[in-house]
Amino acid sequence: MDYKYLMYAHLATVVPCFFMGAYLLSVKKGTPFHKLLGKIYMSLMMITAIITLFMPADVGPQFFNHFGYIHLFSFLTLYSVPTAIIAVKKGQVKKHKLKMILLYVGAIIIAGGFTFTPGRYLHSVFFGN
Repeated sequence: MDYKYLMYAHLATVVPCFFMGAYLLSVKKGTPFHKLLGKIYMSLMMITAIITLFMPADVGPQFFNHFGYIHLFSFLTLYSVPTAIIAVKKGQVKKHKLKMILLYVGAIIIAGGFTFTPGRYLHSVFFGN
């Protein structure tokens, strides 16, 4: 099966999150714009996490003939986003902030860094085969 359309959909949802997340982490919190952009960011993160669950791991060991260690970041996202929303709705701002920082670092920075390793698509785009 050709998974390139899933990969493109994943890139279309996660690349904006790289920029939105960095912006959201660096500006004043609690403003109407922060809340609006945060909803868009969290929606895109959930969509991208779901998309990645359908993409097989092509690098490293596979579990159940499909999942790889990189999929742990998908599960991190699927857990972190709803619990961060619940935290902020309960007024637990510090908990929300911590979850958002860990989500950005884990699912965007670390997982994104792994996409540049040999054998992955972005490695071939930026560094050739």
